[in-house]
Amino acid sequence: MNPWRIVALTLLGLAGLLLLLLLAALVRTLLMKPKKSTYVPREAPETVAPLAEKLARMVRCETVSVPGVDQREKFLGFHRLLEELFPLVHRHLEKIEIDGNLLFHWKGAAADRPLVLMSHQDVVPAEGTWTHPPFSGDIAEGKVWGRGASDTKCSVMAFFQAVEELLAEGCLVPPQDVWLSSSCTEEWAGDGCPKLVAELKRRGVRPWLVVDEGGGIITEPIGGIHGNFAMLGVFEKGKADVTFTAKSNGGHASTPRKHSPLARLADFVHHVEHNDVFRRHMSREVASMFETLAPYASFPLRYVLGNLWLFRPVLLRVLPLLSPQAGAMIRTTIAFTMARGSEAFNVMPQEASVGANLRFIPHQGMAESLEKLRKTAGMFRLEMTVHQATDFTAPCDIGGAAFRKVADTVAEVFPGCPVSPYVMTGATDSRFYQEICDSVVRFAPVVYGPEQMKGMHGLNENIAADCLPGAVRFYRTLIRGMA
Repeated sequence: MNPWRIVALTLLGLAGLLLLLLLAALVRTLLMKPKKSTYVPREAPETVAPLAEKLARMVRCETVSVPGVDQREKFLGFHRLLEELFPLVHRHLEKIEIDGNLLFHWKGAAADRPLVLMSHQDVVPAEGTWTHPPFSGDIAEGKVWGRGASDTKCSVMAFFQAVEELLAEGCLVPPQDVWLSSSCTEEWAGDGCPKLVAELKRRGVRPWLVVDEGGGIITEPIGGIHGNFAMLGVFEKGKADVTFTAKSNGGHASTPRKHSPLARLADFVHHVEHNDVFRRHMSREVASMFETLAPYASFPLRYVLGNLWLFRPVLLRVLPLLSPQAGAMIRTTIAFTMARGSEAFNVMPQEASVGANLRFIPHQGMAESLEKLRKTAGMFRLEMTVHQATDFTAPCDIGGAAFRKVADTVAEVFPGCPVSPYVMTGATDSRFYQEICDSVVRFAPVVYGPEQMKGMHGLNENIAADCLPGAVRFYRTLIRGMA
């Protein structure tokens, strides 16, 4: 047979096979029942107002934390406010204060499945011009305004209020031991939470479930998927701060030589940003997220997300182009954030550097990612210095009982709100709990719309007040459901 005829028939067969696969995916999509997220907070004003006022008072108590500065007295002042706002918690629970960090122990009827509810007291500095002053705690336009309102004094208020209400109702002994954990160094990855974990280790406590910030009820988690979705963070990427340095003999700018330090650094940055330095892979957790969200998507997106068996290779290529957030869930990332060179326009630097922040993914963790980057830097005659590095955390089993407990609680408290696993691309205190707990779920039970997401660590931070009663109910239900 003519070789060209064989090639033509082969290509025709492949095209036919591809067409069959696309038709199969189309049929599967047509059979997939479209769904809608219907959850919207609807609360009576009389239930919202007292919680908004408590959170507002907590926001007014400025708790900016600064590395290397002893600020224990500042946080003791915040603790006094907590005692005023939640007197029953302080009367009935054991309080442990360690350098401004807090643990409360609520002894339960059993202690074989301890529950830890956590969120941090400290906040980042507030710079720039705000619509409402950053520590005003203004309640306006249905929102509580100020630094810490959404990140994350809302959670601290909610779980303290949940315990306060249960105690007021006569629930003096919960089904399981409950621990309330709140550090004052989370925003700069300080040693506050490790001290609390060390205290639990000293007491022989191994939590069955830890619930921290990180995920939340996110409005439109992916472009084209509308509504509120409970995104449960199941692991965190690792991170490192790295400096790349180029050296030379310097000289006068009037007689420049090629391959100067800054030129080599520029070539390196361009190479890293335009080449696949790090491998892409869709983990079980990310695949589950896409499959969960698929029925809620528009038809074209549902066609792709609902047929990962066919479109996974395509998604791995296009996700970083479509969404930085989604792209960060499938590979180690590097962001160049700092640069230094000569102090004068007419002087060639003897040494120049760029700084970068890395986030490690489980399929290419800290050791492999740093070694890959070191070799790449060597191609441009750069030295690489790692200032601090931590690896990714082990994932919570999305098929396990602890994850299911959180998901079932969400379904009970927030009817119509779909639940999905989610990969944390940032970092929280909860990574320190991985040492003593196999099931750490990152979920703050409040609604984060685009405005709230933008305000975190930015201008005009706020939280919608009508989502606060739901947050309290979530913690109440979770505590009672530990029986």
